[in-house]
Amino acid sequence: MAAPPINIGIVGCADISRKISRAITLSPNSTICAVGSRSAEKAARFAADNGLPDSTKIHPSYDAVLDDPDVDAVYMPLPTGLHIKWAVAAARRKKHLLLEKPLGLNVREVDTILEACESNGVQIMDGTMWMHNPRTTKMKEFLSDPSEFGNLKSVHSCFTFAADEDYLKNNIRVKPDLDGLGALGDAGWYCIRSILWAVDFDLPKTVLALRGAVFNAAGVILSCSAALSWEDGKVATFHCSFLANLTMDMTVIGTKGTLHLHDFIIPFEEAKASFSASVEPEFNDLVTGWARGPRVVTVATELPQEALMVREFCRLVQRIKYEGGRPEKKWPSISRKTHLILDAVKASIESGYQTVHVAG
Repeated sequence: MAAPPINIGIVGCADISRKISRAITLSPNSTICAVGSRSAEKAARFAADNGLPDSTKIHPSYDAVLDDPDVDAVYMPLPTGLHIKWAVAAARRKKHLLLEKPLGLNVREVDTILEACESNGVQIMDGTMWMHNPRTTKMKEFLSDPSEFGNLKSVHSCFTFAADEDYLKNNIRVKPDLDGLGALGDAGWYCIRSILWAVDFDLPKTVLALRGAVFNAAGVILSCSAALSWEDGKVATFHCSFLANLTMDMTVIGTKGTLHLHDFIIPFEEAKASFSASVEPEFNDLVTGWARGPRVVTVATELPQEALMVREFCRLVQRIKYEGGRPEKKWPSISRKTHLILDAVKASIESGYQTVHVAG
């Protein structure tokens, strides 16, 4: 018999909550139990605008959601600067936690959140949706095949979008007291995660921010780049920006093969996603074209990637609640490693673009 669905409370009505509330509804093992905001009116308006069930409880505060005995887990899309307060509060109330990225403003805050989750037996997962797309599994199969891909040599990742004037003035991601990591914490998070994913989460030895980072008047990063290096010779680069055309590229290069995709964070189509796999390509005899080029691999998905994320999160929570299991440590470990690189890039920028050694 299937375990009962997990009751999720939404803590905060940020714009991303619209997408995740739909994902919770689509996931077969979750249900929206409650919504809380800084006012009951705002929470009620969110529930009505997003067609939430009539049974959804409307709470006038974040605390009310965390104190609700019917809530098993919470989705928390609050500004990063508020995470340490409310994520720790959730963990102490034994609420499992699907927390938007980045988890904190630095790895010290992250460690405080993760310790609270571990000591209270709480599952935590960050909201990096593309990790749960079946295309990601298929890409990893290609990278893991020595006969096709060979040995990994380099990874290159880019996530940029051209924010409008209102965004650059008023969005929480450009406010130092709300999301002080700016483009590095928002867009750069995805780039760093893609690099770590490609190298099986083996931390680099060094990180070097590249010159040319752009800041707003408040000192928040709007654009930056970095290079990562490993002891075995692997290298990686990434660029993230709020100031350039929408681009979501990832390239992974091996001794035999190359993986390319142009929509690694949000697929061009919800129901399927593709990538290019090139294996020992060749030019034609006159070198006017390619005699053997890349193949395109397309992977269908039964649910949107955000719903698959919710489903996996709730599966882990079900295992804890109904089977006496322990929280899965993979997800907090991956989150922490991503934050270590975020911190290293930021430290390199602040030191005048000096090399930073990464300590796990």
